[in-house]
Amino acid sequence: MNMIRTLALVVGCAAAAACSSANLPESQKLSPEKVGEIAARIEAQYPNLAQDKRDEVLRVVVRSLDEMVFIEGGSFEMGDFGWKCDFDPAEVCSWPCGIPEDSLCNITRDSEDRPHEVELSSYYLAAKKTTLGDFDLYRSLLGKEPVRSELRNRERLKYVFDPMNAAPVRDWQEAKDYCQWIGQVSGYAVDLPTEAQWEYAARNRGQNILYPTNDGSLKPDGNFPGEAPRPMTERVDKYPPNPLGLYSMSGIAIEVLHDWYADDYYHDSPKRNPRGPATGIEKVARGTDPIDTPWLTANTVLRRNHPLKQQKHFFSVSFRCAIQRDEPL
Repeated sequence: MNMIRTLALVVGCAAAAACSSANLPESQKLSPEKVGEIAARIEAQYPNLAQDKRDEVLRVVVRSLDEMVFIEGGSFEMGDFGWKCDFDPAEVCSWPCGIPEDSLCNITRDSEDRPHEVELSSYYLAAKKTTLGDFDLYRSLLGKEPVRSELRNRERLKYVFDPMNAAPVRDWQEAKDYCQWIGQVSGYAVDLPTEAQWEYAARNRGQNILYPTNDGSLKPDGNFPGEAPRPMTERVDKYPPNPLGLYSMSGIAIEVLHDWYADDYYHDSPKRNPRGPATGIEKVARGTDPIDTPWLTANTVLRRNHPLKQQKHFFSVSFRCAIQRDEPL
C-alpha cells in the first residue's frame, strides 16, 4: 500500500472514527484519533484479513495499551537488600523488620545479586502477563497453529487453555516479536521490559519489598497460587495486584525479559537505564513458576538464567510487555 493510501486511511479513520467498521473500540488512554490511526495500520498491514478478524486485532491492541501501567522513574538500590534470617512468608513487615541491618541474611543464595544503585526513566509496564488468547490470535496472523494444539482436546486439560491464562513461551524471540508487533501496529515503542524495570516495578518503585504481592507477603490461595499440587497455569488476573496495579509479578509463570544474562553484569554496569550485556547465550527471567518452592523463589530479587529456546511451549514460562516511553500515551 503506497504512502498516499496509508495517509488517506489515517485521515479518514481519525475524522470518521471508523475504518471499514461501524464502530471503533473505546479506549481509556487513547484518543479516538489515535485508535483510528491504529485501525488504519491494521488495515494497511492486513488488507486480505476478514474485517471481523481485523476488528479483533484492533481490540487486542487497544486493550493491551489500556492495560499498561505508567511507572514513574527514579533511583533505587537494585539487588539483594537482605531480610531477617528466620521469617514467615505470610508475615507483613517493613524492612528491616526490626532486625539490625548488619544482621540481615541474603534473600537469595546467589551472592552476585549485590545491591547497586540504578536510575530509571519512566516507562509503561503491562498490568498482566500476556494472555493465551491474545498470543493465539497473534500466531494465527503468522499462519501458525495455537500453542500445544495437540493437547487441547484432552478433557482433564481444558482448564489449561482458558484464553485468560498466561501465554506459554518456547522461544525467547517469539515473546520479543509479540511485544514488537504490538508496537508496530500501535506506533509505540513496545518491547520486553529490562531486568531493572521488572525489579523496580515488582518492588513498588524500588522499595525493599520481599514479595511482589498486594501486601508484600506470600499467602497461598490468597495472593499467590495455592499449595501443591499447583495447577499447571492460571488466569493472569486471579490474584490481587501489587500497589502499582501489576498482577502476578511472581507466580503462575516466570517472565522472560529483554536482557542477556551474565552473573557478574552488575559488578560494573551502567547506572542509568541498564539493559544487560551486549551479547550472551542466555536471557534473564524473573518471577517463579508452579514447580519451584515459592517462599525461596517468588521474591523480588532472584535472578534467573533462561535458555533462548526450549523444546516446547511450557506453561511455566511467559512474559509481559513494556512501552519504553517516559510520558503519557
